[in-house]
Amino acid sequence: MADFFTEARTRDELGLAVFLNAGDPPLPVLADCVAMLDESGVDCLELAVPFPDSPTDGPVVRRSADRALAEGVALAETLAFVEAVRPSLKRLRIALLADWSHSLRTSPPAAYARAVADSGADALLVHGLPPRARAAHHEALREAGLPEVTTCYPASPPATVAEAAAHATGYLYVVARYGRSGGGTPPGGHAGLAPFVGALRDLTASPIAVGFGVSTAEDLASVALSGADAAIVGSAGVSALERARETGADPVNAYRSFTAALGRPCTAVPRPRGGERDHPEP
Repeated sequence: MADFFTEARTRDELGLAVFLNAGDPPLPVLADCVAMLDESGVDCLELAVPFPDSPTDGPVVRRSADRALAEGVALAETLAFVEAVRPSLKRLRIALLADWSHSLRTSPPAAYARAVADSGADALLVHGLPPRARAAHHEALREAGLPEVTTCYPASPPATVAEAAAHATGYLYVVARYGRSGGGTPPGGHAGLAPFVGALRDLTASPIAVGFGVSTAEDLASVALSGADAAIVGSAGVSALERARETGADPVNAYRSFTAALGRPCTAVPRPRGGERDHPEP
């Protein structure tokens, strides 16, 4: 089992993952952003293969995906990019996010799982995976030795939560609220997710990351109080890059400033170490 947030855990800090679309900024600039993230101690880049009209993304991420698609970036280009940047990375993990209908549907699961693994990506998260494809998908990732990122909501049915926890071998992404990305914080704030995160500890030994509505240092501090291992920051960072594009500012410096301002709060809730559960099974 991969652990995406080991170094943060050893320092009793909240892990940090950030979301970007491959191709926005353009791939040569994105390569410089990736190097900066690696040097600055960000734990994970959730790198999306761009796809149009996402029902879960707000306008900021949708505009980003449209810009990336206009650059001609698709699955092949994204995998080539990961393969090119991987050898120089010292600590940054890359979790690839791909939409099943737009990027994967026409390929056998074994083929796309092997292609993603061979690129050097550390995990795969599939958006919109239909129920009929799940068994073959899970098996293909196991056969390829490719960790899987799964998702659930705090309000998901218990069976859905259990299934997500069972297959989360990269990390389990808790989507803090329903709606599109780029919206506000969930009712009660991210700290209010503590009971749900605690219950997940009995279901998975994998790291738990919380996203949606996470955009400021205060939000990260609230996520830390939930007991999660990491926060995922998406739309706010994409917006910082968009502003740099509009004003002619250096995008790498703009994104560096944005991620630095997030800080890395200490964890107020004890977390399992070494991949163990808080409540080991008898």
